[in-house]
Amino acid sequence: MVQTKKLALYAVVVFVLYTIITSPAQAADFVQIGFEGISSAAQGVGEFMTELVR
Repeated sequence: MVQTKKLALYAVVVFVLYTIITSPAQAADFVQIGFEGISSAAQGVGEFMTELVR
């Protein structure tokens, strides 16, 4: 089980490195989309907590 997790992690790392090397612009777009998603989620949690306090 542990070896399967390590193998999956290595596969993800290799895929990410391959994507960055072959098309850096597309990789940058993926990172931007990810950060926008995290930002939206944090903003939603903040709005929820604000309304909960009111």
